[in-house]
Amino acid sequence: MVKIRLTRIGAKKAPCYRVVVADSRYPRDGRFIDLVGTYNPMTDPAEVKLDAEKAKAWIAKGAQPTETVKALFKKNGIID
Repeated sequence: MVKIRLTRIGAKKAPCYRVVVADSRYPRDGRFIDLVGTYNPMTDPAEVKLDAEKAKAWIAKGAQPTETVKALFKKNGIID
């Protein structure tokens, strides 16, 4: 199954994430199909940069967002 999920980048105790489209069998920080955006929870407020067109296209193709990514999409008005 294709999922839209977070992959961790950044230093120890300073997380930063990429929002990626990946096969669910791949490891968390492994190979991915497409990069949809970034999420930095360390800033105040948290910085979220998403490509809404790519995200909607992947959801239309059947990609399932994880719970965290779904919450980010709702906050940014990508899904209802």
